[in-house]
Amino acid sequence: MILPRNFYEREPLAVAKALLGKVVVHETSEGTTAGRIVETEAYMGPEDKASHAYGGLRTCRTEPQFGAKGHAYVYLIYGMYYCFNVSVGEVPGKPEAVLMRALEPVEGMGLMVRRRPAAKGNVVKLANGPSKLCMAMDISKKQNGADVCTPPFYIRDAQPVPEEGIDAATRIGVDYADEWKHKPWRFYKRNCPNVSFRVK
Repeated sequence: MILPRNFYEREPLAVAKALLGKVVVHETSEGTTAGRIVETEAYMGPEDKASHAYGGLRTCRTEPQFGAKGHAYVYLIYGMYYCFNVSVGEVPGKPEAVLMRALEPVEGMGLMVRRRPAAKGNVVKLANGPSKLCMAMDISKKQNGADVCTPPFYIRDAQPVPEEGIDAATRIGVDYADEWKHKPWRFYKRNCPNVSFRVK
């Protein structure tokens, strides 16, 4: 079953943890790929200095965060890599989002291997990072603004990761965010080899 809209219409930290264990699916002309979410990061909107929408910044790039919850926010980093977020939150129009940081491949692994030759066939390394998972799943600006509550690009329900199986840590790559860089808003499945970075 595809996750319904109201799954995303909750407080971002709750959604970021609840997404662990759910499955991202992308049906394309090449075939279908799917990956279990094992790592996420929450971004809390206008007050969060790590958010692209800090201060209420509304641009063509950040627009998907301001609309209905449960829509993809896909952006480019370093001019060549994509990152996939989903819009979330309890307040309509408030730009909050959850970044997908890592997936555990569960379907279409052969296709993922072809898309991610740098992984050299190592399944653990196919989608263990936000840009890696976008390459493996063929997620690009074409999916920006897509409704993830409907095919062909969606998140389906699956067994959740229990609270005791979730670790929390600071977000990655947000050193510019002053005190907000210390927020423990990155969540990942404990002892999972597919996560991008674990606290030692």
